[in-house]
Amino acid sequence: MYLTQNPVQQLPTFRLKLPYARESKGSYYTQPFPGCPRMPPSLQLRQYQRQAIASWFTNNGRGTLKMATGSGKTITALAIACELYQQINLQVLVVVCPYRHLVTQWARECEKFNLQPILAFENLRTWQSQLSTQIYNLRSGSQRFVTVITTNSTLIGDGFQSQLKYFPAKTLIIGDEAHNLGAPKLEESLPRSVGLRLALSATPERYFDDFGTQSLFEYFGPVLQPEFTLRDAIAQGALVHYLYYPVLVELTEAESIAYLKLTKRIGRSLLYRDRENGQAGSFEDNEDLKPLLMQRARLIGAAENKLNALRDLMATRRETSHTLFYCSDGSQDAGQRSSLRQLKAVAKILGVDLGYKVSTYTAQTTLQEREILRHQFESGELQGLVAIRCLDEGVDIPAIKTAVILSSSGNPRQFIQRRGRVLRPHPAKERATIFDMIVLPPDLDRETIEVERNLLKKELRRFVEFADLADNAGVARMKLLDLQKRYGLLDI
Repeated sequence: MYLTQNPVQQLPTFRLKLPYARESKGSYYTQPFPGCPRMPPSLQLRQYQRQAIASWFTNNGRGTLKMATGSGKTITALAIACELYQQINLQVLVVVCPYRHLVTQWARECEKFNLQPILAFENLRTWQSQLSTQIYNLRSGSQRFVTVITTNSTLIGDGFQSQLKYFPAKTLIIGDEAHNLGAPKLEESLPRSVGLRLALSATPERYFDDFGTQSLFEYFGPVLQPEFTLRDAIAQGALVHYLYYPVLVELTEAESIAYLKLTKRIGRSLLYRDRENGQAGSFEDNEDLKPLLMQRARLIGAAENKLNALRDLMATRRETSHTLFYCSDGSQDAGQRSSLRQLKAVAKILGVDLGYKVSTYTAQTTLQEREILRHQFESGELQGLVAIRCLDEGVDIPAIKTAVILSSSGNPRQFIQRRGRVLRPHPAKERATIFDMIVLPPDLDRETIEVERNLLKKELRRFVEFADLADNAGVARMKLLDLQKRYGLLDI
């Protein structure tokens, strides 16, 4: 039976015969049609992946998979597409990614599933006619399946939006790193006529954006059980064990003065809001605080003494290979200048002063250059990559053995993404090592210490949780103890 414009409403009682439960693999694994979804014969889904697939079907073809970075969200999603092809003759798969390099990464995975994806990004002329032709062929019956992988920025463009109205009802949309799609312009561009929806993210909740988070879940569906945490991923072998070394860094005198001023302004903003509302304010629902918190995060991210700590650390590790150096996030104009300064300074310390073979990896690095760097890094020709934000989400370089994190924002998503990125399994990697530079707040007066305590509580909780999961948990926790004592946060 051909589905109408809302396939979800017509599929309330899926009687699932999931791929891994089929008695005969013949028709499922030997699909003769090119470009149609087919499970790779050698693929064995993990138990949690099978559970995730079952949950999505049970929820009538909608939902968000909250799975730890590196735990196989892409494979799980493509397995869902394969099952839909068997169950309802799915016709179109649309994958939306935040970055161009993730489009090419998805393409590599899609090809393992017998798919022939159209890569829809950048110049319209390179993909629009190809997409329109294939959709026409699909409607005329001369083609069975269309796969298109696009970027968030292409999704909102007129060229892609004009094509969406021709997509058939049997279309599945997958939002990769879906937290990004909660931004207003992106969320408004998601096709309402597509009923089968799947969101993927280790961290679907948007930082300081409850409305965007709610909009995301309203479109894709709620977080499905079971969630798959970092602890789960390590326990089941989806991610490797690790050693965790917090590196505590002091602010300079000038940085301490600037830090104190910002913290006082944050405190006054909270106090004013409390008086206006007659209740205690929170950081999450206070729009006025965002610029101040971002300023403070940039100050911490670019702290000068991190460079000295890096020099001391790496001077004794000259033979280290497969190392990733995370620099400050340059998402804001002022922050971009400071982060690029840090990036260049780190590259100079490593490459010139200490003689490491390293290269930078930024948003300006072309796709072709990124592929070259990835191969050089994996082969050991390059000892390290010095990166900013573009290596946070979705990039698959499992050869990474060591990470030196010079900068993390207060955003829990960045914290989770960066650490998970290092823990992907690789044949040559038994265990990963993470050096995490944590800035010690300066001594504060009575007016600001309670504000600082509240600001620090959530961030310190993440550090402590990560330390507890490490193979050297005792050593890592002892390193954080001074920070906990200073602010009376021993209960964390």
